[in-house]
Amino acid sequence: MHLRLISWFFIILNFMEYIGSQNASRGRRQRRMHPNVSQGCQGGCATCSDYNGCLSCKPRLFFVLERIGMKQIGVCLSSCPSGYYGTRYPDINKCTKCKADCDTCFNKNFCTKCKSGFYLHLGKCLDNCPEGLEANNHTMECVSIVHCEASEWSPWSPCTKKGKTCGFKRGTETRAREIVQHPSAKGNLCPPTSETRKCTVQRKKCQKGERGKKGRERKRKKLNQEESKEAIPDNKGLEPSKETPEQGENKDKQQQKKRKVQDKQQKSVSVSTVH
Repeated sequence: MHLRLISWFFIILNFMEYIGSQNASRGRRQRRMHPNVSQGCQGGCATCSDYNGCLSCKPRLFFVLERIGMKQIGVCLSSCPSGYYGTRYPDINKCTKCKADCDTCFNKNFCTKCKSGFYLHLGKCLDNCPEGLEANNHTMECVSIVHCEASEWSPWSPCTKKGKTCGFKRGTETRAREIVQHPSAKGNLCPPTSETRKCTVQRKKCQKGERGKKGRERKRKKLNQEESKEAIPDNKGLEPSKETPEQGENKDKQQQKKRKVQDKQQKSVSVSTVH
């Protein structure tokens, strides 16, 4: 019984020595593979190297390789930089570079912004937009072509002529509409926003205050003439002032009336002497 216990004791001791030697050799092999691996890393790294930077990241951080000169340095970030998209795996979260024509992207097959000279359409970066679309040089996207849209016509205006609504038989009337949607670069141009056509109305006499421009000018001239007559002083002993043609006509008419009156008086006197 004692011999059996002793034999079991030596078997267990030899097994423990074997396990210890295996662990020691594995540690030596890891040190040969990563001689500069450090557990006290900064900047979100879980493990790092003095030469290669981060080798693995802390949970939820993304691992990305940044090129510095001729070498690449591992960096751990909370989100991927512009030009990269992030993918989460069970053992690592990794940032991958977008396609060459893509400035920013959601994944390797869907761009969200194109580089200069390309237009974005359905997640792709294109040299030219497809048929039926046009390039928007402000957003650098392919957008739908927008055509001009106008509102309905307004009712026809009253028939007028030279700004008047009376004193004529034939005039013109107009109607208008507004532009509610301006066209894009390749859209259809806008139609005219006003129309004019001839119209015929029953002539009616203009009331006071409805005279046209010419009527108002004639009235103004007449008033000016009357004012000028009243302002002329008695010119006895002075040189006669220059008369206007209209004043001359009035003077001739007055003289003719005087002659007629004198002729009548002379005729009446001659008749009475005969009797």
